[in-house]
Amino acid sequence: MLVDSVCTVPVFGLGLLQVVSDTVVPVPRWWWLLIVTLLSLGMALHRVRPMTATALVVIGGLMQLIWDGSLTAANYAMIVALYTAAKSGPRWLSRVGLVTIVAGPAVLLARFPESDDASFRDNVLGFGFLVVLLAIAWVLGDSMRTRRAFYAELEERATRLEFERDQQAQIAAAAERARIARELHDVVAHNVSVMVVQADGAAYAIDASPDKAREALGTIAATGREALAEMRRLLGVLRSQSETGAYVPQPGVDQLGELVDQVRTTGLNVELRVEGVPVELPQSVALTAYRIVQEALTNTRKHAGPDATATVGVGYGEDGLEMEISDDGRGAAAPGDGMGHGLVGMRERVAMLGGRLRTGPSVGGGWSVTAVLPYAGRPVAVSAPAPTRTTLQGAQ
Repeated sequence: MLVDSVCTVPVFGLGLLQVVSDTVVPVPRWWWLLIVTLLSLGMALHRVRPMTATALVVIGGLMQLIWDGSLTAANYAMIVALYTAAKSGPRWLSRVGLVTIVAGPAVLLARFPESDDASFRDNVLGFGFLVVLLAIAWVLGDSMRTRRAFYAELEERATRLEFERDQQAQIAAAAERARIARELHDVVAHNVSVMVVQADGAAYAIDASPDKAREALGTIAATGREALAEMRRLLGVLRSQSETGAYVPQPGVDQLGELVDQVRTTGLNVELRVEGVPVELPQSVALTAYRIVQEALTNTRKHAGPDATATVGVGYGEDGLEMEISDDGRGAAAPGDGMGHGLVGMRERVAMLGGRLRTGPSVGGGWSVTAVLPYAGRPVAVSAPAPTRTTLQGAQ
């Protein structure tokens, strides 16, 4: 308002000077003073009150048409009002302003015609000049409206992209936390269960068979050191993202023999069978296969009961790795009995690779876990049969 008022002062002063000096056609001075005042107020208010400013300018222009068609310096307010209407006024007001570019000079020419040819030519030239001047003002205002809309769209898009970026970051962080949670669960649950079983055995054998108790304690120490080493590697991933490749534990199918030997030390009779021609597996497939066997054997130790035996079958099929881990124990005492996180972790791992997983009681008793992991991370065909004990033991 202050800037527009300062810019209006010279316009009002020039218009007032014309009224005082009688440079306009002699009419009542109070009439011209009112016109100049209305037009000047419209110019001063054109940004803070665009609708009010437009109304004042229109009233001032109509008053000029009523008495006399002479122009004053205050008529500059019409150009400013037209520019503001095209720039920031409602769309209908901008369209009305576009119509008045031609309609206003035409009405002025029709209201004060001249009879002689020279005056007529002057009026035509004046008509063209006014049309061009008003058109320039409208085009500049409409261009400014378009530019503002473009900038507003850019700001909205930037805000939306920033929000989406934050959402993606949160999703990625949640996925990473879930992955680390699965790794921690697999490492800790397996090794701690081995340590618990060995500790129970050592407690029973410490009096009757000190050598076996000493052997069990050695197994506990070795398993604990292994668990600590893997947890340090996982924590190293959390501390330094740049050292991920050096610290992430990457066991695979080749380490299944060591895993089975470790489980045998707990007293569980486990047999490992590998069928088919081994192929080089992607790192994700190999790690998932290892974790599935690890979790399945951990659940077998927890729930199968004493004197249970387990079989781990791994078959290299045409499109994927077929796995079956089964036991002849009693299974879980109740659904979800200590098996919730492990089974969920297995399902998540298999789903990420596009494979299939089935867990549940075996037909002949006990519990079985079967899985198919595609080699290239592609979903396994629906028609592909799930691995069975027969297919995995076909080479016997």
